[in-house]
Amino acid sequence: MLEITIAAVGKLKEKYWRDASAEYAMRLGRYCRLSIAEAEDEQTPEGKRSVSPQVILAREGARLEKLIRPCTFLIVLAIDGKRFSSEGFSEKLASLKVSGVSHITFVIGGSLGLSPEILRRADLKVSFSDMTFPHQMMRVILLEQIYRAFRIERGEPYHK
Repeated sequence: MLEITIAAVGKLKEKYWRDASAEYAMRLGRYCRLSIAEAEDEQTPEGKRSVSPQVILAREGARLEKLIRPCTFLIVLAIDGKRFSSEGFSEKLASLKVSGVSHITFVIGGSLGLSPEILRRADLKVSFSDMTFPHQMMRVILLEQIYRAFRIERGEPYHK
């Protein structure tokens, strides 16, 4: 069974995001082994000098690196990544399985995105839109699209 890890900066703070994430995690249990790993997001202390965006990205990137296994196929969510239709995304995941990939890690960055080191390490960059989404929402969107991809691959009905 395919193993999927979602490595994300930040926690799901609101109950509705946690509930939605848990629902899709439960649904995905039929199709893959799913794990979600969270890296603490970098906070800028109030009243102090601002920390540069590069420093924040580097710190969050170092935390994410600890969550990424060496032999995983690494897919990062990035605004300049490849766009897929839901069917195309399903085909991509299916082709990875056929080619022998047994573990895929998806990475969701924080409010500033991802460090250059994580982006360079990526096997594939994927974009869901030119728009920016809160990372909590993006996690639920990603889980839903992974679930949809498995349903499409198996020819199972799913709302369009």
